[in-house]
Amino acid sequence: MNQPTPISCQQQVIPHWRQKMPLPLLEAALILTWSSGFVGARFSMDYAPPLLVVFWRCVVVTLILFPFVARQLRQTSPAVLLKNAGIGLLAMAGYLAGVIQGIALGVPAGLAAVFANLLPMAVALLAAGVLGQKLAWQVWTGLGIGLVGVGVVTLGALAWGSAPLWAYGLPVLGTLSLAIATLWQKHLHASESLDLLPNLWLQCCVSSFAFALIEGTQGSLAPIPGMGFALSVLWTVGLSTLGGYGLYWVCLRRATATRVASVLYLSPPVTMLWAWAMFNEPLSWQMVSGMAVSGVGIWMVVRSEARQARR
Repeated sequence: MNQPTPISCQQQVIPHWRQKMPLPLLEAALILTWSSGFVGARFSMDYAPPLLVVFWRCVVVTLILFPFVARQLRQTSPAVLLKNAGIGLLAMAGYLAGVIQGIALGVPAGLAAVFANLLPMAVALLAAGVLGQKLAWQVWTGLGIGLVGVGVVTLGALAWGSAPLWAYGLPVLGTLSLAIATLWQKHLHASESLDLLPNLWLQCCVSSFAFALIEGTQGSLAPIPGMGFALSVLWTVGLSTLGGYGLYWVCLRRATATRVASVLYLSPPVTMLWAWAMFNEPLSWQMVSGMAVSGVGIWMVVRSEARQARR
């Protein structure tokens, strides 16, 4: 785990619970909360444009966290804030806008989910091709098996929609955006890395402007009165943003980018469990078998990287 590092003139203290909590438990919570975002997006579509919900999700998080982070942000240099803002734009605005806008333009949700779950492979390819990292063949094999498992889980949901051809590239670009942000955050110098809450605040703050620009050109940014819209925003604030993104960055400080991304191979089957519990969608042996295949792939990645860490 990274040691506590200075931010400006203030010493950053990594909370005790993050040091002591077992990494697999954090990763299990990450899978659960990350997959909640897809369920929240589906739920919100009945009440409001998806990007409007995402915009207000960022606004609410910004307002909630500001009293807790204002002092540390004032003591952080503009250069550090700018770098972390760039990571936030890529990780949140770039990823969510790419996937959600692709679906809004007619890309089938199942196909968009497959593109989004190329994240582990995208992180590994960028790490090897751009950063020159050498990954063991077991890691590549595990990533490949995990991707096959995702394909098995989502096979029944795959369809070619009526979206313009260029729109199919949006989820791919969104995934690539998050992969770049992941590696940038992982390799950011310790003195330039913000603590968790200031980091989340800054990401949501800059992303709210990006979503305002995108959604504002298509309609009003005013919240839609009604319980459905309010629940959609609160769901994505608590589970998807504070939970999903928060745990993603916490796990990234404890493990390699490839490992953290690879555990998200389990998000499609867990998303389907969410859908079964909330929308009474049927479960299938295909989903169970795909989850098992992805689990084998993740186990290979974790085991290989554990071996390398002991050398």
